[in-house]
Amino acid sequence: MNSDLSPLPVRPARPTQPRFPWHHFTMRFSSTPRGARLARRLAGERLDAWGIPYGSDAHDVLTLIVAELSANAVRHGRVPGRDFRLRLSAEGATLRVEVTDSRGESTPALTKPSDDLDAGRGLLLVAALTDRWGWYPCVDEPGKTVWAVLDVGLA
Repeated sequence: MNSDLSPLPVRPARPTQPRFPWHHFTMRFSSTPRGARLARRLAGERLDAWGIPYGSDAHDVLTLIVAELSANAVRHGRVPGRDFRLRLSAEGATLRVEVTDSRGESTPALTKPSDDLDAGRGLLLVAALTDRWGWYPCVDEPGKTVWAVLDVGLA
């Protein structure tokens, strides 16, 4: 019997599996209300396929963000004959929504909505529901990209 009771070597902890492996989805849509609705619907289907089920809080928030940013691209970023682009990406537990439109001179800003109008609350919703959001001008073409990030945490 060995009288040496030295501690056993400690095994390194296994890294936690990310909730989502890396995913990416990009598609162009017509700059019309119909295109914005289709973007929301396809985003919802894609999120469900990635393991963010319909009816979950994360799914509801992300599809609302897609709807708001797509509607803004149609309303404020529309150039006749040009589409807007939706890009979704998931890595680890972080999901990113990007919507690119063709009007770089129309920059997004948080403003206090008018009590008389039903519009003007989209970016306020995006800011309230996400961990961070912002925008940047396109470098290789006219336009801008508005993005939002949501960290859904590890399950």
